[in-house]
Amino acid sequence: MRSLRFMSAEALVSHPQVARQGLDSVAHNLYPLLFKASYLLEQAEVTRAVLGRWPLEEFGLGALLGPSADHPRDLRDRACRACLEALVRGLADHVRRDQRGRRLRVADLTGLRDVQVQRCPCGSALGRWGRTRLLARTCCELQAQPLAVGRPVEVLADLFVTDGNFEEVVQALRPGGPAPLRVRCPSFRADSLSPGQLLHVLHLAGPGTLRKLEVVHNVRLHAGHVQQLLAQVGFPRLASLTLPTKAFDAPPNCVSTPDGQDPLLASIARELSKMTQLTELSVAFSTLTGKIPTLLGPLQTPLRVLDLANCALNHADMAFLADCAHAAHLEVLDLSGHNLVSLYPSTFFRLLGQAAGTLRILVLEECGITDSHVGMLILGLGPCHRLRQLKLLGNPLSARALRRLFTALSELPELRCIEFPVPKDCYPEGTAYPQDELAMSKFDQQKYDEIAEELRAVLLQADRQDIQVSTPLFGSFDPDIHETSNELGAFLLQAFKTALENFSRALKQVE
Repeated sequence: MRSLRFMSAEALVSHPQVARQGLDSVAHNLYPLLFKASYLLEQAEVTRAVLGRWPLEEFGLGALLGPSADHPRDLRDRACRACLEALVRGLADHVRRDQRGRRLRVADLTGLRDVQVQRCPCGSALGRWGRTRLLARTCCELQAQPLAVGRPVEVLADLFVTDGNFEEVVQALRPGGPAPLRVRCPSFRADSLSPGQLLHVLHLAGPGTLRKLEVVHNVRLHAGHVQQLLAQVGFPRLASLTLPTKAFDAPPNCVSTPDGQDPLLASIARELSKMTQLTELSVAFSTLTGKIPTLLGPLQTPLRVLDLANCALNHADMAFLADCAHAAHLEVLDLSGHNLVSLYPSTFFRLLGQAAGTLRILVLEECGITDSHVGMLILGLGPCHRLRQLKLLGNPLSARALRRLFTALSELPELRCIEFPVPKDCYPEGTAYPQDELAMSKFDQQKYDEIAEELRAVLLQADRQDIQVSTPLFGSFDPDIHETSNELGAFLLQAFKTALENFSRALKQVE
């Protein structure tokens, strides 16, 4: 329920002209209410004016939009374009004011959650990439103006940098002179950059404050780049690291040692071990056969999140995972793309047993789990009482096996989400697994709907309506990919064109 104070704030911001004229008469402790009310009602003019006159030393976007005693509604999943543009313009107005009229020291713009469907009335979102460009452009504009800078305002922002906004971000992070806004980066995502661009922008982003680093998709790194990145930049406070596909591949012309050791991987592991706050590591789609002990063994802190999807793990890797110190702390584990139950049943279920007390999310997509494995899987999952999400897409399971599995899963008290595969009953007989996207999409929709309804009935009978079930064939919504899809497509086309040109050049040399 809204408080009388918040209802008064709503009434005031509903009249933008009156609100702007009366701001100087408003008590300082009411500004946070005015900001949330203006954001809720999408009164962008008032939002800008409130930021321009912000009378407090700190501004925290996530905290202000979150639930409070005055207004319990959570607005952090509203990345409203009009309001966010007004916010940044208001911040620029603030630093243009006379020094005596400024108190703001820190503006924390983190804390938003990007979602597929915007709940704000305008329905227009400004994603992380767009917010990065907006802030960078604003910084560049302020740098170009003759301002009495004085003490700069420190701005904390989650940056998303691609080739499309790289130059603006670099200029914002490396001003030519005194700058009224000083950007600091707790979280950094990079896509469609060259290794050189990545290294350059990370040096500027303040790696000493960085907590989360995601290097994804079209940043083409090999193990030499990774070693250089970790050794030269250094991330003493990093808690979460995501590396792109093939990031541990050997560099071109790399000569292997006679004893089969991998000194480059060992060097990377040493650099990771210096990150004493690292608890999340994602290295999916890198070939790490037999290398997991070398990579994870030196780490100083137990991992809570580990993504090893499609890393071609072998028995030695699984044995290490089952017995290592990380196992008893894992909350999120992705081992997709490995035939765990067929090839490594004892070590896999030992790993599950070790992680049972902490595991919240388990992803086993395309793991070759068949009907004959369901009994063992049920036994292995039984102790995982804290499990909240289970993802099993791409496994050849029949409707009968899924019903049996759902009956067992209904007994896990904290389970809230199951992503199950299209039952193999819905595909033509003899369909091969793993499937490509075309084969995956050619199934009997009517039969699938009937089976899905039967599975929901199993949960309903167990009084587990709180468990959501779905089959997202082509993955969950990724707001960052959605926002930059045009640039991503252009980057892929250019990469394909370059590959063709290199191939043609090689053919001519042969001729």
